[in-house]
Amino acid sequence: MGQLKEALYGQRMLLVVSLPANDTALAKAAIEEGADALKVHYNVGHRASGNHFGPLDEYIDTFREIRSQFTGPLGVVPSGSIDGTRQEDVGKLSGLGFDFYSIYAHHLPSFMLGELGLDKTFAINEHYDPSLIREAAHYGFTALEASIVPGEEYGTPLSFSDVLRYRRLVMQAQLPVLIPSQRRLVQEDVRVLHDTGIKAIMLGAVVTGKTEEELRKAVNGFRNAMDRLK
Repeated sequence: MGQLKEALYGQRMLLVVSLPANDTALAKAAIEEGADALKVHYNVGHRASGNHFGPLDEYIDTFREIRSQFTGPLGVVPSGSIDGTRQEDVGKLSGLGFDFYSIYAHHLPSFMLGELGLDKTFAINEHYDPSLIREAAHYGFTALEASIVPGEEYGTPLSFSDVLRYRRLVMQAQLPVLIPSQRRLVQEDVRVLHDTGIKAIMLGAVVTGKTEEELRKAVNGFRNAMDRLK
């Protein structure tokens, strides 16, 4: 069982930080403020942050340094398209210390369904048929990332309509469900999402901002809110 899977099947709600840039200072800040897991990117444009991440080779030293600082689950988004998902790069990820990958289902090529030495997570957007996701367990996936907020609504508050859709995914997925902060989540949302059955909140640029100071404040606040859960 991989680190992420073991953590998701524990009792605690997890705090995952999706770094707005592949930056060791940002990673260190997230770790110090209480992140349970980290996620980085390469070969992808990140809609929420506005950043573009280049090829894997540009970040190998950075990823190794982040791994040396952090013993928890470390994940990576390996591409923003199915054509850009290179088998030779994905084959290097376990050796770089990554524990899991995270990628949209429609960007995930068949070779990534095999044994790669990584926990497998996949994301869906607002266009997916929720009834299909229960089949993912058959392929050995560890978790579902519910990225179901339309891009034009990024940064708006969490609503009860969102919560109902998240609850439906929790009930249908038969897998732990992670929620990325496409909405501008606030600390008061933590208990609601916990009670909805969400196993992890993934803070990204919409909530963390792009600077170390902003990230520290956001991660610390959500860490405290999760620690208050009973």
